[in-house]
Amino acid sequence: MDTRWLQDFITLSELRNFTRAAEARNLSQAAFSRRIQSLENWAGARLIDRSAFPTQLTEAGERFRVAAIELVNQLVEARAGIAAVPARNQLRLATSYALATTHLPRWWRDWSAGQQLSCSLQTGNVHDTVSAFTSGAADLLICFHQVAQPLPLDLSRYDCLTLGRELIRPYAARALVEREGLDLPGTTARPVPLLMYSPSVYFARLIDAAIESGPEPLHGVRLFEAEMSDVLGDMAAQGLGVAWLADSALRRLETADLVPLANRAWDIEVAILAFKDRSDARAAVEAVWRRMAAAGQPA
Repeated sequence: MDTRWLQDFITLSELRNFTRAAEARNLSQAAFSRRIQSLENWAGARLIDRSAFPTQLTEAGERFRVAAIELVNQLVEARAGIAAVPARNQLRLATSYALATTHLPRWWRDWSAGQQLSCSLQTGNVHDTVSAFTSGAADLLICFHQVAQPLPLDLSRYDCLTLGRELIRPYAARALVEREGLDLPGTTARPVPLLMYSPSVYFARLIDAAIESGPEPLHGVRLFEAEMSDVLGDMAAQGLGVAWLADSALRRLETADLVPLANRAWDIEVAILAFKDRSDARAAVEAVWRRMAAAGQPA
């Protein structure tokens, strides 16, 4: 048995949706479904009731879920026990590139003030940072979050804080907006040029969901895809189209003369959450967590 199948199954049991679970595991839906089937073949029982919507576990699946979570936790603890132990005053932090380049410098100044701390930073997409955190390779996880797109985490294991909130809005160069009268939703004859996030990026799922649930169909053509908001922001600043950007990302682009589109129906509000393993009592982690808690609030 491939132990990754267990995490696939746990993610599916939490999200109750094959498509969203496959995205969270950074797999195609076909590959994800094959891995779940392989797990069922290994277990010798049907674990998923595919006739139900949303997806439900069978009775055997519910029993197996408890065992799977326990086994994954044991593997994580075993790995942590033999892995290199971080220095006493070192904190390992996993977060997205967007948060690392906008909020983190100010946060770290406040969290580390008066303390002899060092930080080892890991950046990546949601899959990479969550995997680093749940495997014990990171002490803290900081990420964007929206209830409609939950993270693949066993929340019974982790403490959580809300560090702030962001508004993600569609932006374009002022000259383009004024010249073309650009706004959403566009028309069939004049579709909006879209600069979009790659499918593996958390923002991509948020934006796709906002478009699908919008008040009217959005007429657009995807001209460019990238993982990093910096790239999309620079493309938008060059007048190449519309990019959804967090308000904090505009600090780096303050000279670019980007403006939000007038129609606010496709704005997206997200929370910025921090997670810590409840069993982690290292002094450096606790010291930073207390500073974070003083500035934030329980999620």
